[in-house]
Amino acid sequence: MLPAKDALTICFAHAAYRMQDRFALRGTGIRSIEVRDRAALDAGLAEADVLVVSGLWNDALIQRAPKLRFIQSISAGVDQYGKDALRAAGIRLASAQGANARAVSEHAMALILALSRLLPEARDNQAKRVWRGMIGDLARREDELGGKTLLIVGLGRIGGRLAQLAKAFDLKVIGIRRDPSGGRNGADEVHGLDRLKVLLPQADVVALTCPLTPETEGLIGAEALALMKPSAHLINVARGRVCVEAAVIEALAQGRIAGAALDCTEVEPLAADSPLWAMPNVLITPHTAGETRRYEDNVIDLLLENLGRLWRGENALKNQIV
Repeated sequence: MLPAKDALTICFAHAAYRMQDRFALRGTGIRSIEVRDRAALDAGLAEADVLVVSGLWNDALIQRAPKLRFIQSISAGVDQYGKDALRAAGIRLASAQGANARAVSEHAMALILALSRLLPEARDNQAKRVWRGMIGDLARREDELGGKTLLIVGLGRIGGRLAQLAKAFDLKVIGIRRDPSGGRNGADEVHGLDRLKVLLPQADVVALTCPLTPETEGLIGAEALALMKPSAHLINVARGRVCVEAAVIEALAQGRIAGAALDCTEVEPLAADSPLWAMPNVLITPHTAGETRRYEDNVIDLLLENLGRLWRGENALKNQIV
């Protein structure tokens, strides 16, 4: 299916990631090119047998890629790829699912700790050179996680790793996954998505680590938020559209939930006039949960594994989509 190793050309296409630099350190001897924008991708794609890409992809590129036989997505999400169009063109596709599982779960745990320990407030006070005094009002103090309940919506690789981290802080962990028979994956108990409304009132922290699907789009809207404790925190390291953003803003503004930490929003980048920017009970990170110094190498590990499978004539790819 693929040309031999010495005749193969890989095109790395990403606006920022250092894919080619990290690939060169592997010493594979495989020829590669790197492009940073759509115009360069349009110009260089004709040479590529393999494309490593995420946000720069558009299905119209298929017409510019007569040699292309395999796409290794840089991202875990593959919504941008037309599976039927790729299949018709004889192009295989694999996702980067799992490449950022450790990173995203660690980020989610960091956000949980940041809200609990009031770290955004501390940083704001530092910028203002304010040394906060002791507080008599218990509700305004930093909190402890031990004994609280974390509800993880999406108990896959990321959610399962988050469950393990949370147990180290003595949290009770309840997981929701599409198929509960898949196991607890580090949680104390696991349920199907149909139990969400029953479980939300029990949670002190609700962490979203699920993929964006027709079942999860808009999952956390006004009805779900109304079921949460007024003292609860919402953590979203999934996709922005898992939440109904307007409903989240309203719930935060009216104190129906205590706070939110959002790594993703409905539209990215977040609009400059969004109320979320100025809310004191909101912590925003710019969709960087999975972006670590090791991310390129994690994707390259997947790429090399899948190239090996294709050269050996194996039909199944790791994280195969098409």
